Amino acid sequence: MHTPTRLLTAVCAAAAVAFAAPAFAQQKLKIGFITTMSGPQGVIGAYMKDSVELALDHLGRKVGGLETEIIYGDDQTKPEVGVQVAEEMLKKHQVDFVAGIIWSNVMMAVMPVVTGAGKIMVGTNAGASPLAGKSCHELYFSTSWNNDQAPEAMGKYLQDTGVNDLYVMAPNYQAGKDMVAGLKRYYKGRIVEEIFTRLGQQDYQAEISQMRSKNPKAVYAFYPGGMGIQFLKQYDQAGLRGQLPLYTVFTVDEISILAVKEAALGNLETRFWSPDLKNAANAKYVGDYKKKYGKLPVFYGAQSYEGILLIDSALRATKGNVKDAKALVMAMRKANYASIRGPYQFNVNHHPIQNFYLLRADKQSGGDIEMRIQKTIFEKHKDSYSQDCKMKW
Repeated sequence: MHTPTRLLTAVCAAAAVAFAAPAFAQQKLKIGFITTMSGPQGVIGAYMKDSVELALDHLGRKVGGLETEIIYGDDQTKPEVGVQVAEEMLKKHQVDFVAGIIWSNVMMAVMPVVTGAGKIMVGTNAGASPLAGKSCHELYFSTSWNNDQAPEAMGKYLQDTGVNDLYVMAPNYQAGKDMVAGLKRYYKGRIVEEIFTRLGQQDYQAEISQMRSKNPKAVYAFYPGGMGIQFLKQYDQAGLRGQLPLYTVFTVDEISILAVKEAALGNLETRFWSPDLKNAANAKYVGDYKKKYGKLPVFYGAQSYEGILLIDSALRATKGNVKDAKALVMAMRKANYASIRGPYQFNVNHHPIQNFYLLRADKQSGGDIEMRIQKTIFEKHKDSYSQDCKMKW
């Protein structure tokens, strides 16, 4: 008499398990992380990936409390490859978020693909100016900066210290042009010449000879990654270090110092973060990074670490709901996590309002050469494009 009831109960239980399994399986979070992992610039991508992995360690390998898989992709510094990688992540891997990207021209191509698919893009380096201004988007956040901001800080420092007759060098792409535009927004001295070199160029001897012939009082350069390593080495080999003051952005860092050593000594940079920034979150990040990888982290990694923490903060606020993009955006706007740069807030264009510092490469008591903060140039600095962003919130 009770057999049909038992059978019905068993069938219902089996059905419940069958339906529960896919729902449970969907609780695995997938994040696509695009960076450069090959060629001379692959060194940057390796630091970014290492910091993503450290962020996962700090979160117990669960972002927003969800079991997490990171799918890494190599853009090879090429916009068209970045687009292919993003499309594969979205269609084949069904990622919930896309993060990363070093190069502004790659980001300009990839961001519309990601946001067009209704997914949130978290930029952890590239700071293309259009994306801070007229092309800002509700589904695009940056945990780094707008390209112009660090050079604006350097421009202010050069202007305030009375440096005149400046020779300017940068690679010929979106970020290179932004780095010069930012400088000129605050620096009003004489620019002897502006030279834009090929992106990825490794030999600068001809340009250095040309620079020397112009006899400037100082040099301003932007050469990230492998480009910076070669430029700094060749600048030193030409006997210019200590003779012709070099002021840089995103060139002398924890990556290039390991490669060029003494060739970096005395160089001044401006940026938003440094390993010696004094706060508890940064001390944990830098200390644990050194323990895990045996070296100091670099700002590319710092920004990537924060990209994962930002996603985590949003998912915790939505209780792991990856489908509610509007709620995720509202949560991300609060930047509700312990930032290694110290507390900050997002501007209307989803770019951080943050401090910028002057750093110098000096030899420490143990013999290592490290960048150390010398002074604060800007406090709570807003980028120069936010007024062109039409987002309201």
